[in-house]
Order: sequence, then C-alpha cells, then structure tokens
Amino acid sequence: MSQQLETLTDFYRERSFISFPFSTEDVGKGKSHFNVNTRKYCNFKTPYNRRDFYKITLIYGTGELSYGGNSITIDRPALLLPCPSVPYAWASLSGEQDGFYCLFNQEFFNEHYQFDIFKRSPLFKPWSEPVIFLEEKQRALIHGYFEQMMEMAHSDYPYKYEALRNLLCLLMHSLLVDKPLAETGAGELSASSRLLKSFDELLHQQFPLDSPADPLTMRTPADFASSLNVHVNHLNHVVKSITGQTTTHIIKSRILEEAKTLLLNTQWDISQVGYCLGFEDPAHFNNFFKKSAGITPLQFRQSKMSVLI
Repeated sequence: MSQQLETLTDFYRERSFISFPFSTEDVGKGKSHFNVNTRKYCNFKTPYNRRDFYKITLIYGTGELSYGGNSITIDRPALLLPCPSVPYAWASLSGEQDGFYCLFNQEFFNEHYQFDIFKRSPLFKPWSEPVIFLEEKQRALIHGYFEQMMEMAHSDYPYKYEALRNLLCLLMHSLLVDKPLAETGAGELSASSRLLKSFDELLHQQFPLDSPADPLTMRTPADFASSLNVHVNHLNHVVKSITGQTTTHIIKSRILEEAKTLLLNTQWDISQVGYCLGFEDPAHFNNFFKKSAGITPLQFRQSKMSVLI
C-alpha cells in the first residue's frame, strides 16, 4: 500500500477475510463499483492515508478519528463522510463496534446524473465537517437505508444496482434536506479553505452541460484565477497544499467526468461532446480522453452501452 494513498484494491486486500455482497475482482480496472457491509469487523486501526474511493459509515461504538491533522472522538451514533483527498485514520476505543458502511469509486459517482447535485453540495468536500452526530430520528432513518441496501445487495432483483443508487441518493438527500446546498460554515473557514471552496463551486457550477451550442468557458487554472481575482500561482499553491492535487489535474478530472456522463446519457456525436467541453478539434478531444481513460470516447460509449453498472 502507498504511504499516501489507499486504493480500493488495498482496502479489499487488507480485508480478505470479510465476505462482500459484490465481487471485488474487477476493482482497479476503471469499472463502476459499489459495495456495502456491516461494521462488525471494524475494531482495528486503519492507516492514516488519503483514499481513491468514497466511503459512508454509520458508526456505533467509540473511536478516535484522525482527520487532516485533527482528532475527533466519536462516542455516540455518527455518520462519517470523509473527503477522499484528506488523509484520515480510525482507531477503535471500544471492543464493540457496529453499524454499516458503503463504498464506491469515482466511476460510480460520475456515470449517473442523479449524483450531480451532490457534487455541488458540501458533502465530501475538504472544508466540510466529516462527522455528523445523529439524533435518534435521523439515526433510525439512515439505519433503515443501510438495512435496505444490505437486503437489496444480497437479492436476485435484476435492477438492484439502480435501487442501490436510489437508496444512496436518499441517504445523502436526508443530510441536505435541512440546509441549503451552499451552506458550509464559510465564516469559520481559513482564507485558503475559502478560496478552495470558491474554486470548487465555480468549477462545478459549469455542469451539467445542456447543449453543444453552449460550450465550457473555463478550462484552465488561469481562467479560474481570473474569475476569482487571485494570481494563478496563489490558486495553484492553495489547491495543491490542501488537496494534494494540482489545479490542472482537478479541472481535467472534472472535464473527464462530464465527458463520460455526456457519452453515456446523450445522443450527441463524439465531436459535439468534445466541442461542448471546449475542444475545437475532435482529434484533441480523442487524445485527451484516451490519455486519461485509456480508451477512445467511442470505445468507452460502446463498452458501456450494454452494462448496467
């Protein structure tokens, strides 16, 4: 395992003694992936790393969360939604651990429009609180969603992946229902976190793209720095210092996400998708996509057409 990044492959390797509802064989091959399980084997310490996957955990039991240099004691029912780019570790302080967790990769999060609203929300953001302590009513609701996920994951229902996506969406909507999407406690953030938040909001406000006639306008760090009225070097430094990723990488990753979404969910031809994303030349879009995804846009569209997840 990397000293800085835990992958899904690492996660499953370290838990090879646990049985999961869904196969883990294709993890790491760029395919959409989701899994869910109970926490009955979570009475151990996890490494302090960033992750390349999303994880939502309903925690029953006492433990210490180390997150981004801070320590949070969890001693009552709580939901953990860490930002994958922020390093964290968990250490159990009681032998009795229970609850549930689900985990999914970026492909699962990208390929369906119903998740777009959460990309613009405070969830999974570096500046957001990763722990939500639950009142009984909210705990019972979220517990019920996880129970339904477990039951659905072990069922023979042919459309269970769609049902699981809907249950995951319901869980996340339940966290946002009482607060505006833009509400993140910005007044308590440092200047660097506020700038990162503004950059992230500006990036995601551009999506989803609705028409080839309305192409993307901001595609480079300089474009965003100009809009945010800061020097591009300052923006690059802040983004890198907090997320561990370059501004260019984050922008390109988001453009790639949207490219995949458009290829899967529209009838636009490849050149229209590329033009909408700011590529004047279809060859440049093909090269960008192949370099990032390992296959051409056409190959990606064809490979996904008959796949449910």
